[in-house]
Amino acid sequence: MPLKDASRLFKTASLPRWALLLGLSTLLVVGLELLGLPASLLIGPMVSAIVLVVSVGQGSLRVPRWPLLFGQALVGFMMARSITVDILQTMATDAPLFLSMIFAVIIMAGLLGWALTRWQVLPGTTAVWGSSPGAASAMVIMSEAYGADARLVAFMQYLRVVFVAIAASVVSRLWVAADGGEPPAIIMFPPIDWPALAATITLTCLSAFAAVRFRIPGGTIIVPLVAGSLLQGFGLLKIELPMWLLAISYALIGWSIGLRFTRGIIRHAARALPRVAGSILLLMSLCGCMAYALHIFAGVDPLTAYLATSPGGADSVAIIAASSDVDVPFVMAMQTGRFLIILFTGPMLARFIARHSGLAENPA
Repeated sequence: MPLKDASRLFKTASLPRWALLLGLSTLLVVGLELLGLPASLLIGPMVSAIVLVVSVGQGSLRVPRWPLLFGQALVGFMMARSITVDILQTMATDAPLFLSMIFAVIIMAGLLGWALTRWQVLPGTTAVWGSSPGAASAMVIMSEAYGADARLVAFMQYLRVVFVAIAASVVSRLWVAADGGEPPAIIMFPPIDWPALAATITLTCLSAFAAVRFRIPGGTIIVPLVAGSLLQGFGLLKIELPMWLLAISYALIGWSIGLRFTRGIIRHAARALPRVAGSILLLMSLCGCMAYALHIFAGVDPLTAYLATSPGGADSVAIIAASSDVDVPFVMAMQTGRFLIILFTGPMLARFIARHSGLAENPA
């Protein structure tokens, strides 16, 4: 069938497009697994969705809201599973270290956003919101209320997520190879504690509902993370997350990110792409320097330090860290702490840069 005919078919029927997306995702996941790259279950679906959008268009494909929220909440519980009372005590002891690293990343990202704004690479405060190093979904939603172009904010945020996820996976794989080890094998169907699984799924649904009901920014990560950590810490919950269930949530998250790269957004951002990509790479490089400093002065192992300071989404880094030989609680503490601080400082930072760049915001 000619390419134009195939494209016309997928534009008029969503089922073949979902089948194509699922098939391409499966092939990429298998290929990435054969290469030994961590987070293949996230990156495969994400890249597949981007390829589909660029090649034949998005059409009516969109990940349903509630399954996506459920998948995000599952990742929140996966993060909570790594946080114990002892780890929290360690985090409290090292609070100055965590806060200094978190604010350093936020300040560097803010300076890059200010530079892009001053150079008028993107309209208004779009670059400020787009440069925020985390809380991607919340930044996209909040930016629109402050007059920024939500499409371009989404472009910058999710382009950075793609860059960071791929870079972190490659670095993780190279580090493991240099250590002479192998990445942990994926056991898709392990033995299951069914009562614990039922409790975990029930709480996941309740967490997703509570996040939406009470309109908590980033709540699908925050609510299960806090609830799961507390319940696990008090011995009231065993968080049971078999890999097949996590694989579903990873695919939903990956597809959701990839399908946001519509042709319209790509065309709209084409002229700014080199400078936007350059700013992302610069931020990643600066964070890499911070990771090196964290290793030298705080004694944190290099891969843990790299993932902890990596300016990507907490869910992406959580998936990569979970499949690598690193200090997962340390990584999650740094990522989650930055995520929470960004939620509260993002609007203030955007307003501050707007005032000092001679821009006027237009709150909705």
